[in-house]
Amino acid sequence: MAVSRSGSNSSSSKYKIVLNSPVILTFTAICVVAFVLGELTHNNTNAALFSVYRSSLASPLTYFRFFCHIFGHSSMSHLTGNLMTILILGPMLEERYGGKTLVWTMAITALITGIAHFILFPNSALMGASGVVFAFILLASFTSFKDREIPLTFILVAVLYLGQQIYQGIFVDDNVSQFTHILGGITGSVIGYNLNKK
Repeated sequence: MAVSRSGSNSSSSKYKIVLNSPVILTFTAICVVAFVLGELTHNNTNAALFSVYRSSLASPLTYFRFFCHIFGHSSMSHLTGNLMTILILGPMLEERYGGKTLVWTMAITALITGIAHFILFPNSALMGASGVVFAFILLASFTSFKDREIPLTFILVAVLYLGQQIYQGIFVDDNVSQFTHILGGITGSVIGYNLNKK
C-alpha cells in the first residue's frame, strides 16, 4: 500500500506500510483472535486453550496450555494493556535479536510461568501475556550491556518493576499474578544477560 504526499509526483515522496516486526505482529494477531473467540464462546475457549490451571497430566491440552496461556486475556483492558507494551518494545527487540530468538524468549517465559503456576497455585487459572511483558522490559534494559558492566538502567528497571511486584504480592490483593510478573522479569534478565555477555 503506497500513500503519496500531495503536491509531489516523485516516487521518493511516497510512503508505504511495512511489515516491520512479523513475530510481534503475529503474536498480537493471535492474542486478538483468542480474545474474540473468548468473547464469542463466553470464555469457553479461554478455559480450554488459553489459560493454565491444575488439570490432568494425561491430557495433551494441559501441555498445550503451558505455552498458549499467554494468548488469552480476561478483558479488553487486560489485552490492550499487555499489547501496548509488547508493540512498543517488541519491534526493537526483534530487530536486535532476531525473530527466532524472540519466539524462543516468549516460549520459554510461557513454559516457566505456566509450569510454576500449575504447581504452586492449584486453585486458580492464569492467562495473559504479562509474563512476556516483564520479560521484554528486562530484556530491553540489556540492550546497552557490555562486558563486565551492568547498565544502571537495568538496575533501575529491576528495582522499580520487580520491586513493585514484590510489594504488591505481599501487601495488595488485586487478583493479579505478581508471581508471574516476577518470573517473567527474571527470565528476561537471564536471557538478556546470556545474549549480551559476549
